[in-house]
Amino acid sequence: MVSPIASHPPESVVVRRALISVSDKTGLVGFARALTDSGVEIVSTGGTRAALVAAGITVTDVAEVTGFPEIMDGRVKTLHPKIHGGLLGVRDVPAHAAEMAANDISVFDLLVVNLYPFEGTVAAGADYPTSVENIDIGGPAMIRAGAKNHAWVAVVVEPEDYGAVLAELEATAGATTYPFRQRLAAKAFARTAAYDSAVSAWFAGVLAEPLPAWRGFAGRLGLSLRYGENPHQSAGLYLTGDTRLGVATARQVQGKELSYNNINDTDAAFELVAEFDPALSAAVAIVKHANPCGVAEAATLAEAYRLALRCDAVSAFGGIVALNRRLDAEAAAEIVKVFTEVIIAPEATDEAIAIVAGKKNLRLLLAGGLPDPRAPGPAVKTVAGGLLVQDRDSGMVESDGLRVVTQRAPTDTELRDLVFAWRVAKHVKSNAIVYARDGATVGIGAGQMSRVDSAMIAARKAAEAAKAAGLPDSLAVGSVVASDAFFPFADGLIAAAEAGVTAVIQPGGSVRDAEVIAAADERGLAMVFTGMRHFRH
Repeated sequence: MVSPIASHPPESVVVRRALISVSDKTGLVGFARALTDSGVEIVSTGGTRAALVAAGITVTDVAEVTGFPEIMDGRVKTLHPKIHGGLLGVRDVPAHAAEMAANDISVFDLLVVNLYPFEGTVAAGADYPTSVENIDIGGPAMIRAGAKNHAWVAVVVEPEDYGAVLAELEATAGATTYPFRQRLAAKAFARTAAYDSAVSAWFAGVLAEPLPAWRGFAGRLGLSLRYGENPHQSAGLYLTGDTRLGVATARQVQGKELSYNNINDTDAAFELVAEFDPALSAAVAIVKHANPCGVAEAATLAEAYRLALRCDAVSAFGGIVALNRRLDAEAAAEIVKVFTEVIIAPEATDEAIAIVAGKKNLRLLLAGGLPDPRAPGPAVKTVAGGLLVQDRDSGMVESDGLRVVTQRAPTDTELRDLVFAWRVAKHVKSNAIVYARDGATVGIGAGQMSRVDSAMIAARKAAEAAKAAGLPDSLAVGSVVASDAFFPFADGLIAAAEAGVTAVIQPGGSVRDAEVIAAADERGLAMVFTGMRHFRH
């Protein structure tokens, strides 16, 4: 352990000398000019110095300070004792002051650095050498040095803070206060931590290491929320830089600010609807409390919405509606008839936007496209003392990957509905049971401790939906059923059969598979195994 240095952070430090080295030149010239107008000396490097000189601002080249030129294509320029000594020297410690004087080291009161755009370079699909070249070395080293010595040095890591710095200098006669420097230091260390996390995550991806020995997760605050799941919980949405299209990066066209629960449910809805190729059908998912209460595909979004709503119109009240195609006027007119919290779609027509605008609190999010349901990526949950990390469930099963295990094979119509129901079941909380018919859910049972209870709840929902529609028979009659995991006993399958299903899709793999298959055969059901489970907890 390194022993602490006896030092007493001053309440204020007058800014007389600043070191500026930035990749993002946004606001640079105006900020630097305000500093020099206040009598601050600016030391700078490479492209930053060239931009300031071109704007008529007097700048001292780092090479003049170090007495050493930039070398190796700029890879080495600030890694020098006269730079790091000026950032790390503790000014009220006599030994530090003596060493700075003996080595002609002048202090920096302000450090302004933003890093090479590694995250943006990778997101743009750059090749390996280009990505590696955009890993900043000198920048993080300076940031960490200045932030460690925040008793004396103010560190700025993004243009968004230029205004706050100038306001601080104006309010304190050209100085920075200790609490202000502390806040900047905390942000500086968070920035370098996030940067290093991005680099390590990229390497893990390149090397196809699913479980690296050390793993970093980081994000930047994108949205400060009023509260979390409940009013006594604080919450915020952090952006990781992931290019996956969805709620985190969607454009909010209108409506109230999103809540924690809105964001969670909208993500669940959009990920579900992305399972359906918009080139093949229009699909709509209605989600409440992260579970679908109705999903359908049809020729048009309006028809798909009507079918999805029919499944459970009661639960759909105050829900989230996700669409896999551009929101059009016809669909918008149907959706706004029911109180809805959020609509999310890839895009929307001007006419649809105008219709939604009639409901001023209804949030409309446009994501710019659909997320790829097959794309890999991490899924993270917190547990006491750690993070539980797994691959995103990108598993897909098509009709040609199914194994018929009963005496009767499913008809073509049943097969289409089985695949549809299986895609939906993947997004229903376990234990999940989904009844579907003609490309639409007709009953969903979610999150029960017993699979037979889920089957019975789904059957009750199907009967209630039929009654609400004025139909004589339950919507489950003639439907198919999907189970996200195997039936451990025949009772769940029997409950579905009694509700009126004709075909079953499930993973298989139970020690009682033979008993379940026999129960299906006795009732004339067709059953297929996927060999893949879709637990969702």
